[in-house]
Amino acid sequence: MTPESVNALFDLQGSTAIVTGASRGIGRTLAMGLAAAGADIVLTARSQGSLQDVSSCIDALGRHCHVRTLDVSRTGSIEELFGSLQADGILADILVNNAGVEQVCPSVDVDAQLWDTICDTNLKGSFFMAQHFARALLAHDKQGSIINLGSLTSAVGVPGATAYTSSKSGLLGMTRALSTEWAPRGIRVNAMGPGYFRTALTEEFYQDAQWQDTMLSKIPMQRFGRLEDLVGLGVFLAGDASAYVSGQIFYVDGGYLAAI
Repeated sequence: MTPESVNALFDLQGSTAIVTGASRGIGRTLAMGLAAAGADIVLTARSQGSLQDVSSCIDALGRHCHVRTLDVSRTGSIEELFGSLQADGILADILVNNAGVEQVCPSVDVDAQLWDTICDTNLKGSFFMAQHFARALLAHDKQGSIINLGSLTSAVGVPGATAYTSSKSGLLGMTRALSTEWAPRGIRVNAMGPGYFRTALTEEFYQDAQWQDTMLSKIPMQRFGRLEDLVGLGVFLAGDASAYVSGQIFYVDGGYLAAI
């Protein structure tokens, strides 16, 4: 292979990516990374106003950026999103299912409302996003890539996070099941499993210095993840570099899982 042919494997020009929960943290970082690799982006979040800053950054990269309101916990909102994209002639071929919520709570105190809030967003929402995304591609006989955001809890249990762990373990099962069903039609489904990254979702943990010391002692690389550590994998899974990869989860954890 030539350098040009290798570079082409990571070139996303001509693609359009939907990124859920794109206003901050991992979603924002992956949206920016995919745009830098050449993809046009559909930014989604529950508030369009929260997306203006990242939208401006993507515009500065010379990519087309579309901003949409979306609450993935409501199937009606998902239907409205894809109806809007269809009306505007936008057919995405990359989906990043990033939107998620977490709340630590002793399992004996978890009520139905908390369970539904977490699982409806993290698991149910991801499934129906994937379903509508696949329907649009199949209707046009197009190929595509779905990237689900798993977690270390896709592999291990965490005390006080039963609902979250259940949603992320379920997401891995969903990834595997959809990959077997849609691979013959050219739709690949994979997952990323971030380790310990400091985001708005996890900030409360990082306020505890003792917790930080304990976690760092378990990470062979002896540091927490930086958001940019996720970009390379995101670009790989989105494009032709991973053309023969489906049904997998890739943990980005500094060696944490290998060491326990």
